[in-house]
Order: sequence, then structure tokens, then C-alpha cells
Amino acid sequence: MESTELLSDAFNRIDEEVREVLDGLATQTMNTQPAAGHRERANSISWLIWHLSRIQDDHLAQVAGTEQLWTQQGFAERAGLPLQNKDTGYGHSADEAASVVFDGPQLLSEYHHAVHHTTQQFIAGLSSADLDRVVDTRWNPPVTLGVRLVSVLSDCSQHVGQAAYVKGLLRG
Repeated sequence: MESTELLSDAFNRIDEEVREVLDGLATQTMNTQPAAGHRERANSISWLIWHLSRIQDDHLAQVAGTEQLWTQQGFAERAGLPLQNKDTGYGHSADEAASVVFDGPQLLSEYHHAVHHTTQQFIAGLSSADLDRVVDTRWNPPVTLGVRLVSVLSDCSQHVGQAAYVKGLLRG
């Protein structure tokens, strides 16, 4: 198996899990922040799926040299979130996370699907040698494309797992 085939399969698994989480989800359930303690709240399913999609979109656009789909395809405008268009959710407070509210799973599903499709097209055009290209020199050692893609996969995997857990928790 080629490295790019492995990456493609891993991103397909994230997409399948996102679709499972969003399937049949009620608007109230997806926007609820479960209470994790007296002063803290856990992130909602809406925030978790939006965030993982935003991170994937942001990081892929950066390495591909393209505009993010969030703005390019009008998802930011359609969502109407009270956030800057470049916001990915990184470092959000509980109140900021609570502002990520969707009127049902449709738009969030469409956005993630578009990001996934673009990711798969990008990966299909890569060779194994491309994965060694340095994409971020701010780190020591510098980050290669392969490392960046694995980092995105790790982040997405964690967040979709959290979303599935929250769905089960809220459904009892």
C-alpha cells in the first residue's frame, strides 16, 4: 500500500464517523454543551464537527496554497456564526464554543463533505516523495507535508470520537 492510499483510507474513516455522528441528530442535541462541572462545559457536537472540519480545511488550504472552502464556497456566510471567518475554534472559551450553533446537521454535513472531497482530491495528486516537502519551518524539526497530514488526522480522530461520545451521552 502506498503512503497516499493509507492517508486516503484514514481520511475516509473520519468522514464515515462524522456522517454517523450527524445521522438523525436533533438540532437541540447537536448544539447542547454537556456540563462537565460546575463552571466548565464540554464542547457540543456542533462545535466538535465544525472545529475538526475547520482545522482540516484550514491546514489543507495552507499546504495546497488555496482558499479555504469555509469562505470560498460560502459556508461561513450561510452558517452566520458570530466569529471571524478565519476562526477555526482553536483556543475557544466555553462561551465562544457555545456560539457555534447550527439549525440542524445539514449545513455542517455539507461543509464536512466538501472538505473531505477536497482533501481526497489533494491526496490523490500526491506522490510518496511529496510527503517529505517541508510545509512549516516554525518548528524544530520543520514540519513536512506527511507530518502535517498525520497531525490533522490525529486532531480529527480525537474530535469525532468526542462527538460520538457526546451524542451517546446526550441520548442516554
